[in-house]
Amino acid sequence: MSRTAYSPRVSDDGVSTASRRSKTQADVVVNSTDFDAKVVASAPRLSGPALTAAIAFVAGTGFTLFGYDQGVMSALLTAKQFENVFPQVVVPKDGSGNHATLQSFVVAIYEIGCLIGALSNLWVGDWLGRRKTIVVGGIIMVIGAILQTASYSYAQLVVARIITGLGNGLNTSTVPSYHAECSPAARRGSLIMIEGSLITFGIMISYWIDFAFFWISGSSAQWRVPIALQIVLALIMIVGISFLPESPRWLAKHGRDAEALAVISALDGKPHTDAAVQQTYHGIREAIAAESHYGNDSSPLREVFTNGRSQNFRRAFLGVVVQCFQQITGINLITYYATLLFERLGIDDVKARIIAAANGTEYFLASLIAIALIDRIGRRPLMLFGAVGQTITMVLLAVLGSVDTSGTQLASAVLLFVFNSFFAVGWLGMTWLYPAEIVGLRIRAPANAFSTASNWTFNFMVVMVTGPSFNSISWRTYIVFASLNAFIIPIVYFFFPETAGRSLEDMDVVFALAYNEGVSPVKVSLRKDVPPAGSPEADEILGISGRDGSVREDASRSEKAP
Repeated sequence: MSRTAYSPRVSDDGVSTASRRSKTQADVVVNSTDFDAKVVASAPRLSGPALTAAIAFVAGTGFTLFGYDQGVMSALLTAKQFENVFPQVVVPKDGSGNHATLQSFVVAIYEIGCLIGALSNLWVGDWLGRRKTIVVGGIIMVIGAILQTASYSYAQLVVARIITGLGNGLNTSTVPSYHAECSPAARRGSLIMIEGSLITFGIMISYWIDFAFFWISGSSAQWRVPIALQIVLALIMIVGISFLPESPRWLAKHGRDAEALAVISALDGKPHTDAAVQQTYHGIREAIAAESHYGNDSSPLREVFTNGRSQNFRRAFLGVVVQCFQQITGINLITYYATLLFERLGIDDVKARIIAAANGTEYFLASLIAIALIDRIGRRPLMLFGAVGQTITMVLLAVLGSVDTSGTQLASAVLLFVFNSFFAVGWLGMTWLYPAEIVGLRIRAPANAFSTASNWTFNFMVVMVTGPSFNSISWRTYIVFASLNAFIIPIVYFFFPETAGRSLEDMDVVFALAYNEGVSPVKVSLRKDVPPAGSPEADEILGISGRDGSVREDASRSEKAP
């Protein structure tokens, strides 16, 4: 029997049939003729660096689209033709009426659509698979963008932005998982941090496109064309994903073992019989066995709320928290309102747009630093560096805002660039990488749906309150965000394990070992003696087998989170 067919079943006495034999007898290396033929027949069109680059390109296009959609409304809110069609977004200089709220609402309602899309991934993500979910998300975004472009009323624009957000929510809760599951451990961080940089690239090009069309003041093309251009990015993503393979981890989870091994082989650019390919494949299969609790029929969604050796609830909660932290830093008060912020500093209309576009460009360039550092120094140091820098910057913005002279206004404009730089290095791509790394395969789709929903929930909150907050308490808004950034620092230090340099399955071992020893996963994650997934020592830690190769009874139990 090939290893792919090996699926231990626990009998009434808690011992599987396989436990009667040694592990080496039960786990036969994949070498059957039929299975080999299936692996060869399932080989993707691309392999090696070409396949890795293609996946990075398509995933990157998805996040460029995400960034473009975030940034495009920034300058349009004060564009003449946009104000003519949607007078509800025009805020009187005296701040009277509810126009500040309506302006924030038309921007923030997009996040509600994203939230719905992310939560829908709880049910459709594992059912459709990563590729099909991305295609569905892209198609919905195209429909939403068409409706936005054709809008002639405030209500239509609101509905269209919800629909666009629905597609983006599906994509942002799927693309990071897909990319992480198709990336080697040694380069996973840098590859997914590129996605973070491409978010800022999308923001940057949206600012410059808005500025270019700002001069078409006599036509509604001034705002319709910038919104419509996102359709091009969505179509590139939809077409591109059709040429790529499904995630090997999703395939293995659904019993499509030959296809999974073929994709792993193609990603590594090595034959499927290669020892490294086999190690990766076996690690995935054993992680699935451990997480499935040997015959437990509970759904992945239900298992999110279990703890025990797998520590599912703790891991999923970390993903939710890290996405929340990204939003409460205050980054989107700059991303969505950059032009308005610079105008509030006394800068004229044209110069405010130029500076906002320059701010987006610097934001993109600063994000490139994280790509070089993420796999060298790890996730925790970058998060801590970003949070400390952001706290200091917000404090300075509050101090300068309280003085409010021409000199302090100039310094405040510079500090908005500084804040973007700290965020780009520490938190931009991190919150799309970390949730995908920290959770196990069986709960990855629902856990990432929850974490992405957290992102959009707090994104909505920040974007919705920013306009009214500046109207009501002005520069004191920065004090609120300074406090929130300071709060992040100790939480990251004490509760966030390091994931750098470990495979996705290695993190199962880290949390299981911490559980077995009764210590913090943070401490275990920093140790160098944790055995790699797929090794006999890791199997014993996970509870897959004892020292004699037998399947452990306690591996079949899950413990409910308190």
